[in-house]
Amino acid sequence: MDIIQIALAVCMGVALAASCGFRVFVPLLVVAFAVRLGGVHVNESLEWIGSDIALWCLGCATMAELLGYYIPWVDNALDTITGPLALVAGTIIMSGMMPDLPGYMQWGVGIVGGAGAAGAVQAGTTALRGGSSVTTGGVANPVVSTAENIMATIGSLLAVVAPVLALLGLLGLIAVVAVIVHKIRRRKAKVAPAPAA
Repeated sequence: MDIIQIALAVCMGVALAASCGFRVFVPLLVVAFAVRLGGVHVNESLEWIGSDIALWCLGCATMAELLGYYIPWVDNALDTITGPLALVAGTIIMSGMMPDLPGYMQWGVGIVGGAGAAGAVQAGTTALRGGSSVTTGGVANPVVSTAENIMATIGSLLAVVAPVLALLGLLGLIAVVAVIVHKIRRRKAKVAPAPAA
């Protein structure tokens, strides 16, 4: 594997892992189809993802996850469950994109790059949903869910087709989410009553 292929694999892995922060199963399903169609090559430990049973299971899990985020208060509960799952999925998907690296390097890159990217996005979206729940009583959460569904889908598809562009787009999006979360927290801090003396 030459340096350009490694760079593209890293970009694809990080973009897919970051997409796991929006929705855990969407990037896995996209990779499953890409592996099945021969468009993406993964290491031996992830080849199972292109199997019939994996496609069916990931398809069902994806639909359940996407729809679950439209149910008030269930969306916040899902954030609690999918937080750790996003880290695991990000690690697996990132390490799977490195087929020519030794095993210890695959998992090292997966843990640092994959879990880090997924965790950063997941933390931002969880804070955004929490802010939406507090400020709107959950009324605006379907809008947040729709945006997350779109970003997970577009980010995953773009990661497979144009990995560098996907990574740059997701990094930009993380910056935008960070600014929004910061503004929500500042607004909440201004509204909070001062502690009694």
